Amino acid sequence: MQLLRTFVCLVASLSFLHAANVEKPFSSLAELAKAAALSSQKVKLKPGLYRLRDYIPPESIPERRKAQKWQFLTFSGSDNTFDLTGVTIELDTALRQALRSPIHTDEFLITGDRNTVRGLTITSVGNGRAFGGAVLGVSGAGNTLKDCVVHVQGSAPYGYGDLFGKGGFKHSGVHITGSGSRIIGCKVFTKAFGHAFYLQENCDDVLFENCHAEGVMRRTDEILAETSGMAFERKFMSEVMNRSGTKRIQPGYTKALSEDGFRTYHTHRNLVLRNCTAKNMRGGFELRTKTAPKLENCTAIGCERAFWVSTGAVMTKCKGDVQFGPLLYVEGDKAKVDVQLLPTEANKGMVHAIAALYGIDNEVTITAKGRRVHELPILVGFTPPAMGENATAFGERNVRGLILRNLTTMPVVIGVKAEKCQIITRGAVKENLGSEIAVIPQD
Repeated sequence: MQLLRTFVCLVASLSFLHAANVEKPFSSLAELAKAAALSSQKVKLKPGLYRLRDYIPPESIPERRKAQKWQFLTFSGSDNTFDLTGVTIELDTALRQALRSPIHTDEFLITGDRNTVRGLTITSVGNGRAFGGAVLGVSGAGNTLKDCVVHVQGSAPYGYGDLFGKGGFKHSGVHITGSGSRIIGCKVFTKAFGHAFYLQENCDDVLFENCHAEGVMRRTDEILAETSGMAFERKFMSEVMNRSGTKRIQPGYTKALSEDGFRTYHTHRNLVLRNCTAKNMRGGFELRTKTAPKLENCTAIGCERAFWVSTGAVMTKCKGDVQFGPLLYVEGDKAKVDVQLLPTEANKGMVHAIAALYGIDNEVTITAKGRRVHELPILVGFTPPAMGENATAFGERNVRGLILRNLTTMPVVIGVKAEKCQIITRGAVKENLGSEIAVIPQD
């Protein structure tokens, strides 16, 4: 009898695994959630729209909160392939507000290892608030997201970028903390204050390839015209002192309403970004880790700042414009940068520089595609402005051993803290206050 019971249990187990290995696609989030907790499967969900509210009704939230079930869906199994092509999960942000999860909690989370999730679209609806976190988190090792799309909304305040600070109720797109993550052909479209893609917790060996991050821009003139709302209530006073000597929001600038397209925190060894694009973000690629990230053929369009890199960074065949803010910030040491300045210019938008460079033994080449109408300087021995805010003045900082190849017609300004630099330039050197600066005109 015991032998018979064992046989029946084995058959039932094999029967479920057979179903999970996709002879017939699943047709509900409940089935997907059950499969996501198992390992070594090939899982397919029938294409269509799946509303999270139908799987997790609002009345179930108090019990979920009591049990501390903070994620809506967790992929805790390993060695799985999830074919979710044509699947859209609708995330009602009212659910995340009602759940009141701890700060920085992601809504969907991959905790298992060596999984592939392909073709999933997650769409946020409503403006429910939560204490930070991202729509989708990847914390396990060796996972791959392929051809996934995340639409983000639900943050507060929204509509002002970081003019009133970086805290509050943020909502980001994709959060990577797992080493060996591969993010291929994925897109984040955000209408929330938060990052599109970002890395934390010292994860290594991460690859982004053919990915896209896109937000929304807004002119400060529109903000200053408000007659109610946060800006009006704060008498249009922002967080940082600007060039006017006050904290009042200045007209003529354009602000990103989200944070950065691709952002690093902490240490991330062997980070590679290839053929990626950031559009209308605060920072296109803000990769300030000092562990030599590599960018290949990446593009930043219409951002408050296109690229911001640090020690050991290698940028190859990258390009960006200066519609709403600088093309390049380089800090730290021994970076090697090759970037092309695109000619796109905004009809209205205050910008003060092409680049600001400081640090030791950096090598920077700036080429040009087409010709800009408005002349802006490349600043040598200058820091990014406070908080990266374009309305704020640049500071000065030591730069030594810089090799700058300015193959644009834009002018160069060399500060008093520059020394032992080589400036090869097609543009004029408008000011040189440095010491032991070799200026080599380039035809």
